[in-house]
Amino acid sequence: MNARKLVTFVMQAVTVGIVAATVLLIFKPELFAPYSRVVEFREAIPSLPLSRQEGPVSYADAVAQAASSVVNIYTSKRVTSQPHPLLDDPLFQRFFGDRFDQPRQRLETSLGSGVIVSPRGHVLTNNHVIEGAEEILVALHDGRSVDATVVGSDPETDLAVLRIELPALPSLVIGRSDELRVGDVVLAIGNPFGVGQTVTMGIVSATGRSQLGINTFEDFIQTDAAINPGNSGGALINARGELVGINTAIYSRSGGSQGIGFAIPMGIAKDVLTQIVEHGRVARGWLGVEIQDLTPELAESFGHPDTTGALIAGVLRDGPAHKAGLEPGDILTEVEGQAITGVREALNSIARVRPGSRVRLSGTRQGKPFALEAVVSERPAQNGG
Repeated sequence: MNARKLVTFVMQAVTVGIVAATVLLIFKPELFAPYSRVVEFREAIPSLPLSRQEGPVSYADAVAQAASSVVNIYTSKRVTSQPHPLLDDPLFQRFFGDRFDQPRQRLETSLGSGVIVSPRGHVLTNNHVIEGAEEILVALHDGRSVDATVVGSDPETDLAVLRIELPALPSLVIGRSDELRVGDVVLAIGNPFGVGQTVTMGIVSATGRSQLGINTFEDFIQTDAAINPGNSGGALINARGELVGINTAIYSRSGGSQGIGFAIPMGIAKDVLTQIVEHGRVARGWLGVEIQDLTPELAESFGHPDTTGALIAGVLRDGPAHKAGLEPGDILTEVEGQAITGVREALNSIARVRPGSRVRLSGTRQGKPFALEAVVSERPAQNGG
């Protein structure tokens, strides 16, 4: 009799377990899905541009659409401080011995912002926000907080991807940063000075800003929307509430906002995000050349009609460019049919080519046109073109 009751109990438990698993599978399928290296994000649907004749009275709808996806990021790390050289003085040692002559550790904390760009929990932020951090805490707009793991980072664009695991994560729609025009209204959302989520408004002051010495690859959106310490990694959105940039730096003599802020356009950030999530790193094209901008004097000396193009100042022996036949003194004017006006365009165009692919190069050599093909290698970290 006892054996029969035991069998009945076991069968009932198994039945309940099967029913519970079936219900979870139907209503919460994500609980059974293993983490895959596939990035999912929502992109804006092309639509008619906003009226440029008059602006809305309020941007509250745009902010409401974006605010829940912008997070605060708190990091901490242990820093070892060395004792002051004065402590080695014999007189000091005579009175105090070596009790103060030991390295001391302290906990260093910092804050920044980030943007949830995928329902799978991927968060975009700046590399400098999380660099060297031992612990990373992400605090959501709805009051939830969770530890984050680093999926990967790209110091050359100052971008990093984190991952958090929470249910029902809001993700921000990614807009078209290449459609931004000078004068378009933009809003910056972040956590300046740790006071809490803050929204500031401005316009696009310029696009394609480069040669600022901030990152290796620079193609910044410049804005006068107030960006302050703590805003780094936060969202720059358009008047529709779509993510168009990741706030990253300010130009300031005082440390506060002076109306010149810079954001990484989503055209760049989206590519970095995809490569980091799918491959764990960013792979860029490399030719093994040293390039520089043309001056009128250089253009004249090399028989070039104007200063458009990039001068090949050096070629690495046995590198991709050397094998393809590029020589020092060549002036590069096109990469894959795209006109090259200077070093920035040349560097970015080469970097966008996937390693192992063939790329068409055009230019002039001693005043005469040339065209050739090169097989692009993977760009070593912190290297040239």
